[in-house]
Amino acid sequence: MTSRKTTVCLAVTAAAIFVAACGNGGTPDGTSGAGAAGVQRLSIATGGTGGVYYPYGGGIAQVLTKHLPNVEATAEVTAASVDNIKFLKQGTSDIAFTMADTAQDAVSGREAFADFGAVPVRALAVLYSNYMHLVTRAESGISSVGDLRGRVVSIGTPGGGGTAQAERILTAAGIDPKRDLRPQYLGVAQAVDALKDGKLDALFWSGGVPTAAILDLVNTPGVTSRLLPLDDVLPALQKTYGTSLYYRTVVPKDVYKMPADVGVVAVANMLIVADRMTDQMAYDVTRTLFDQQATLAGVHPQARELSVEKALTGATIPFHPGAIRFYRERGVWTQ
Repeated sequence: MTSRKTTVCLAVTAAAIFVAACGNGGTPDGTSGAGAAGVQRLSIATGGTGGVYYPYGGGIAQVLTKHLPNVEATAEVTAASVDNIKFLKQGTSDIAFTMADTAQDAVSGREAFADFGAVPVRALAVLYSNYMHLVTRAESGISSVGDLRGRVVSIGTPGGGGTAQAERILTAAGIDPKRDLRPQYLGVAQAVDALKDGKLDALFWSGGVPTAAILDLVNTPGVTSRLLPLDDVLPALQKTYGTSLYYRTVVPKDVYKMPADVGVVAVANMLIVADRMTDQMAYDVTRTLFDQQATLAGVHPQARELSVEKALTGATIPFHPGAIRFYRERGVWTQ
């Protein structure tokens, strides 16, 4: 459990009346706990404050609380994908953001879940693409992944799926992430600050666009940053992990005020739940997500990509039966 989630649960425990919300028992409808007067509490595991998961999750919490009777949803700051899935298994979260590769590892009990054990998570929707950012300062002399050898590089937080993805990209480029560079394990906001201060040579970050912390870097006076292309490592990634998991996409030049579009590696982002969530709750959450898509798009631009037609593409785990019911009603479930 991350320090953030630990802090949350300790605070709840100290309050006494919410002890059950931090337990592993859950409730009959498969969620983490109920509040006063029958209010059902839903905890949404997101990511760090400098990324997209957290504001997007805050928007989802807002629409679920407003539009589902007797539901109170809250977005929690976390280390992101890996920890989020662990929180689902532990029962301290009910809904989670994760990348497709991390979810695949979880249901198989491999990589970051080899010791933790397999987690039977289920998908509600594919939300948008996660873009792998490799960012450096213009004067660093770094122009490709191969130039990172011997450099001080942040590859993400230990509990985030982006860290594993960064390590896979480095390996695909022939770089051992632990021996061939000096790795740091920072959240995106902390990594941006370190890059500004000259304490890092480069940072990896897997997230949506625009990412607030990267925008902050781009708009910092006296700092000229560069987003480096990564699509040259894609063939090696696809040879190892298949052609559907990782794919090429482009960060448009206007997003981060760059001179040209940049080709990068992407992976699907999903909203997932534990398999114990009831069919009705999973259906209600999925339906509300799409019914309130316009509201979510007002919270963060990435929510503009949310659509019923695209919500099934790129998922690497089974969908929850409640979500399947929704997609059948909308006429897009063909399996």
